[in-house]
Amino acid sequence: MTTAYDAVAVQYAEFVRDIWDGDALDRAAWAAFADSVRGRGPVADLGCGPGHLTAHLHSLGLDVFGIDLSPAMIELARAAEPALRFEVGSMAALDLPDASLAGILSWYSVIHTPPAEVPGYFAEFTRTLAPGGHVLLGCFEAGGGPVSEFDHKVTTAYRWPLDELMALAAAAGLVEVGRMYREPTAGERPFRQGRLLLRKPQP
Repeated sequence: MTTAYDAVAVQYAEFVRDIWDGDALDRAAWAAFADSVRGRGPVADLGCGPGHLTAHLHSLGLDVFGIDLSPAMIELARAAEPALRFEVGSMAALDLPDASLAGILSWYSVIHTPPAEVPGYFAEFTRTLAPGGHVLLGCFEAGGGPVSEFDHKVTTAYRWPLDELMALAAAAGLVEVGRMYREPTAGERPFRQGRLLLRKPQP
């Protein structure tokens, strides 16, 4: 997956800039997430890509940094947002202390993960979140069907029923705060979009 995104980093950065800047419902989800974590500590944008959403969360008043598996994406993010922190790293094994984050944005960053490996990602989210911390997750929704594989053009990706993702998150110790669905807009893949807002309970 690293090599695949390295190869298309510049084109991908141009594509997501146009897509992610335009949807009012997505902006509302990011704002609700920001309201939930603002002033509580650092926030990690996991799978940050070229850093567009990292910068947006910073504009909403968050102490945010980005992590991505692709060195080419991190290079683009650092060039575009030199005042922000970006690091190469894997969500499967985050180089972060336990309970060190107030929030995690996982915006389409688990879509390429084989379903059997997703529980490990949620375990890392729970480990690195402080009690009371929040996760905002965005994905392609399965439209009422099972988890399904599709050709993402960059590399294989998966559509998920939100109920199944939520069950994996709950098994890792996270609770649901809310969820949202929206239909695709022009230029997006013809799949319903899903969002989950999760929280790590206080002890």
